[in-house]
Amino acid sequence: MADLSPIDLQKALKGADYPAAKDDLVSVARSNGADEGIVKKLSETGTERFDGPNEVQKAVFGNE
Repeated sequence: MADLSPIDLQKALKGADYPAAKDDLVSVARSNGADEGIVKKLSETGTERFDGPNEVQKAVFGNE
């Protein structure tokens, strides 16, 4: 799989309502047809609740 990009993550989470639980974001990503790599990264974050897309991006990509 190619490297994940923030744009891929944004597309995967299109339509997500915040604040959101991690499991809800995983469901949104799956329903949007996200790559399994994105779903896995979301599932493996240590954060259980996100206040917005910036928090999700930080959790998935770290301090890139």
